[in-house]
Amino acid sequence: MQYSAHVEFVAPARARPQIWRLLVGLIVAMLIYAFGIGFVFGGIYLVAGYEGMQTWATEMVEATGPTGTLLILATFFGMALGPMLAVVLLHRRSVGSLFGPFPRMVRHFLVAMGVCVLAYGVSFLLPSDLRIEPAMERALWLSFLPMALVGILLQTGAEEVLFRGYLQQQLAARFASPLIWMVLPSALFASLHYQPELMGDNALYVVAATGLFGLLAADLTARTGSIGAAWGFHFANNVVAILIVALDGPLSGLALYTAPLSAASEEIRPLILLDMGTTVVTWVLIRLAVTRA
Repeated sequence: MQYSAHVEFVAPARARPQIWRLLVGLIVAMLIYAFGIGFVFGGIYLVAGYEGMQTWATEMVEATGPTGTLLILATFFGMALGPMLAVVLLHRRSVGSLFGPFPRMVRHFLVAMGVCVLAYGVSFLLPSDLRIEPAMERALWLSFLPMALVGILLQTGAEEVLFRGYLQQQLAARFASPLIWMVLPSALFASLHYQPELMGDNALYVVAATGLFGLLAADLTARTGSIGAAWGFHFANNVVAILIVALDGPLSGLALYTAPLSAASEEIRPLILLDMGTTVVTWVLIRLAVTRA
């Protein structure tokens, strides 16, 4: 695969590519992420007091209600801010360099999101044995929708900035092989989704699916020279999984419909494999579309 646009994308990271800077930068990012979570809880404490904070902490852990789910999404502002501070303090480069050229990023974000809408729309029309049930009244769902879209935009953007922006750029500035700058961030991205206490034996399937998405998002970033296509892909995917049809359980609080299956159910394994196939097909379509955008 040819990644000529990736050379331009990585260029700002080449001035200070030392691994120690990257490692310290990741520590900074983790600390800022933790600070962001603390900031959200501090705000809850100021509004609701200590007992209220405990109640909302439980709501956030379960994330089966709309406000608790929104608060979970809000904590990702720290993940977004961390890499931005790291590149300024440790690598002496601009925050904008994490995103790639802004017009290109926006254009490819919209293209990827449009392709996903078409691909997922077709997939919803295909026959399926999956049973779904209404989870929220439509009027209530619509009232939360603007904040939910902003929250998912923040959450997916934070992950793309960290994994496909900061990590991918800095590793590519130091190592030429895609086996390092594509695989390592994707493996880390996948490992953070490993939750055997919630998903049981399905945890490894979810890690595999997440790792596959990470690799495809890394490819789109390298192909286009910005995080726009990967971000649009990620955003559309999470909108469907969080706002349209969610599994019954954590992060189902903003969903219009839920499938009455737990994340640990054996019945979802074929669905995970089907989702992986849909992800690959959608990636191919996005890759074709961005070359013409």
